[in-house]
Amino acid sequence: MDFDFTEEQRLIQQTARDFAAREIAPKASELDKNGRWPVEIVKQMGELGFMGMAVPTEYGGAGMDTLSYALAMEEISAACASCGVIMSVNNSLFCDPILKFGTEAQKKEVLTACASGQKLGCFGLTEPMSGSDAQTMATNAEKTSDGWVINGAKNWITNGPHADFILLFAVTDRSGPKIKHTAFIIPKGTPGFTLNPRDHKLGIHAAHSCTVFFEGCKVPDSAVVGNVGEGFKVAMATLDGGRIGIASQALGIAKAALGTSLGYAKERKSFGVPIAQHQAIQFMLADMAVELDAARLLTWRAATMKDKKVRHSMESAEAKLFASEMATKVAHKAIQIHGGYGYSTEFPVERNYRDARITEIYEGTSEIQRIVIAASVLKG
Repeated sequence: MDFDFTEEQRLIQQTARDFAAREIAPKASELDKNGRWPVEIVKQMGELGFMGMAVPTEYGGAGMDTLSYALAMEEISAACASCGVIMSVNNSLFCDPILKFGTEAQKKEVLTACASGQKLGCFGLTEPMSGSDAQTMATNAEKTSDGWVINGAKNWITNGPHADFILLFAVTDRSGPKIKHTAFIIPKGTPGFTLNPRDHKLGIHAAHSCTVFFEGCKVPDSAVVGNVGEGFKVAMATLDGGRIGIASQALGIAKAALGTSLGYAKERKSFGVPIAQHQAIQFMLADMAVELDAARLLTWRAATMKDKKVRHSMESAEAKLFASEMATKVAHKAIQIHGGYGYSTEFPVERNYRDARITEIYEGTSEIQRIVIAASVLKG
């Protein structure tokens, strides 16, 4: 597979790297400690075209490919994983499904605003008692003469407290052996659509999430995304692409942890020499570099396959599984290299460790990725 980047891809990567170093990295610690929503950074990412990277320019996007998106995601996430996942949710979990399954009116009215960064989207699939198993979903949409009435709740909705729209999945048919879901676009402020205060989490403190509620929430037929009863298809296709975004986020976290560790190992001395000269440290750094490169190749392969419009469910699952577990391992080793300083909030590697852990959980746990991969392998 050819990974000789085009001039445009290199420019996107460098633009993201420069922006992240200049505007995001200096604020990352403060954002984490205060749990502050990075409103100014989100605005700047929109202005740079990072909030709808693979969306055609006619719908407000940057008209780039998925590989460019992966490259930019890694750079943004290396500076701040919270900013990375805000960007990922809007790109992968909101704009992408609207582009693929939305009506022309939805693309013009909603996608254009969100892809350009003027508005923000979020994705409502997980529920308090329904995560990996969509068949246990309780949120219900009942057909009426002039639209739908939705009742239920969704939780861990990243971007939820600040999003202008939610792509919501609800059950619309329970008559068969398997329930059928339908996807809806619902604007913030719709009567019956309310939000809890933001969640308090181990990591990604600046990427706010919350539980959202729907009580007698009425939406018109024009809110349906895709075909009625085919919401599961919309969700699964969306997550295939979303896993590339989270894999890229994991790459960024690991890249940051490795970079900090390299700098520290060259400066910190023990027994009269920099610790980088000790074989124990060299072995850890070597393992970190190899696993990061391996995860990059898996992620870039999945992104390239998505660009070629070929099925990539297994490849995206492999990338997300390996990259997320790699990020946690690399961040773990980074703390070990830093010793006691690694456990201190004055150094960024403890934040890398906390931020990395969620990549093994959201958009499909590592266990779900293994199920997806095993099913593909067994099918042959």
